[in-house]
Amino acid sequence: MATSQLVARQLQDTALRYFLEVVRCGSISEASTRLNVASSAISRHIAQLEALLEVSLFDRHARGMVPSAAGELLAVHAIRSAHDAERVVGDVQALQGMQRGRVRLVATEGFSMEFLPRVISDFVAQHPGIQFHLGVHPPADCTRRILMGDADIGFVMSRGAEKDIKVEHLQPSPVMAVMQPTHPLVRFKQISLRQLVPYPLALPEPDTTVRQLFDIACHRQRLPVEPVLTSSYIASLLGFLRHAPLGITICGEISVREPIERGELVAMPLKDRGLDLRNIEVQTLVGRTLSRTAQAFLDYLRTQLAG
Repeated sequence: MATSQLVARQLQDTALRYFLEVVRCGSISEASTRLNVASSAISRHIAQLEALLEVSLFDRHARGMVPSAAGELLAVHAIRSAHDAERVVGDVQALQGMQRGRVRLVATEGFSMEFLPRVISDFVAQHPGIQFHLGVHPPADCTRRILMGDADIGFVMSRGAEKDIKVEHLQPSPVMAVMQPTHPLVRFKQISLRQLVPYPLALPEPDTTVRQLFDIACHRQRLPVEPVLTSSYIASLLGFLRHAPLGITICGEISVREPIERGELVAMPLKDRGLDLRNIEVQTLVGRTLSRTAQAFLDYLRTQLAG
């Protein structure tokens, strides 16, 4: 390959990388910060891509940059090309008996406190050379990072399907009441929301699926609910229970599986209608082939989710 052709190829690869970062961030300035590259250099590379393709790749607005139809097509191509390259590298490394490899995960907080760290630790014990990166984000952000190629596998609580997302594993995750083993309500096999009202409640924020289902069920029964603590962090809600013997919070079983096994907490089934309308979803990108290492972890994970 001639020197000029090599430079052009390298320039194109760099331009695509800058282009994808602007797509992810929605602005050149934010991409500049994340890449540690001057905004002018990013603008120049994007302009060269647009000149090469003879099309505008972005719709420019006061609040940022949104990919045009052509930009969306290019982003899909670039992401898939990057995925293919990563998969080939991972599979070559996997020929050594999965002694090397990297898996990128995104998950909501409930998965990330104890469940995923334990599963990762057990997997690494069997395959010591594997490396993991775990990002903790709200559900919509986890899904967005899967769509943009920033992660291989995502873990969320979901109430509906997402376009271009492949659901690798689906498992019911009903809302449960969580409390100390000495709480008066643990003598029942299952309880109702009405039984929770007299006790100190620590609840997640209203924008979470578990809280939304809880609020809908309470509204349907006209139950007055005044939590003593509202938090966006499950760890804070569980911390409240450690210091409030009569306290109660709500979450899915996966978030408290380890504390339950240690005898620290109890999760009580709730019998009210509508509290079972959400699922655990393990997500990947439609059309993407995972590396051998990521696929092996996904297969192992399915067995662990079932409990």
